[in-house]
Amino acid sequence: MGLNAKSWWRGVFALGALSLTTFNLPANAEDGGNLYNTDYDVAQGRSYFERQCSRCHGFDAKGNDETGAPDLTGRLNRASSDVGIFNILRNGIAGTAMLPVPETLPDTLVWQLVAFVNSLSADPANIVLPGSIAAGADLFTGKGACNACHMISGKGGRLGPDLTFVGDRRSPEELVADLIMPNQDVEPRWWRLRITGRDGITREGFRMNESSFSLRIMDEDDNLWSYANNQIANYERIEDSTMPSYAQTLTDSEVDDLVAFLFSLRKEN
Repeated sequence: MGLNAKSWWRGVFALGALSLTTFNLPANAEDGGNLYNTDYDVAQGRSYFERQCSRCHGFDAKGNDETGAPDLTGRLNRASSDVGIFNILRNGIAGTAMLPVPETLPDTLVWQLVAFVNSLSADPANIVLPGSIAAGADLFTGKGACNACHMISGKGGRLGPDLTFVGDRRSPEELVADLIMPNQDVEPRWWRLRITGRDGITREGFRMNESSFSLRIMDEDDNLWSYANNQIANYERIEDSTMPSYAQTLTDSEVDDLVAFLFSLRKEN
């Protein structure tokens, strides 16, 4: 699959996935595979997801850090097969907010939901990218200076998400969008606050905590600053990304190389 870098991001956006309701007795599926895996079945699963599951996992299936709902668009941590996904849907996960689907829900529809969850991610082995992984690695620490803000395997900066396994949670098209249009979808974890205290000093940093009583930020030097409400003259929430766009600074082929490298960063099978 060729990306043709800066044009592919226009077609990128995910779907939604798996958060459910009520309690039922455990009911495990046999390992016979999913017979309900046509485009029609995926569409039926998507319809159910959008009504029920998106409330926790979001319509894009990216999950929610604040509620603990996981991202379902990459490698699933708790299931490695269709049967595993089916059993999680039927039985829920003890000790978490993941409850089972209603016991009245037909098995057919549960399998269709399994098909939809599977449609959210593609087998990396079947994806052929035009870029060079080696050249992308050089760009990451060289011209792109990505390691100034991002960490891989404990090495790099802390001003952006850890990219050690980014290939498990971002598709090549999404990685292109991240590089070209970084402000398009910034997670709340990476919002910043610009705070002016009553002492007249203004500081800016990542939003570590924001409540009715206080604010806490971490600046670019990893210093933590806490403010009680009565210490704040004014503050501003900044929802743009600190990451620059590479639309003008990298060529199409360099974007392809960087995407190839980033997509290669996945857990071993």
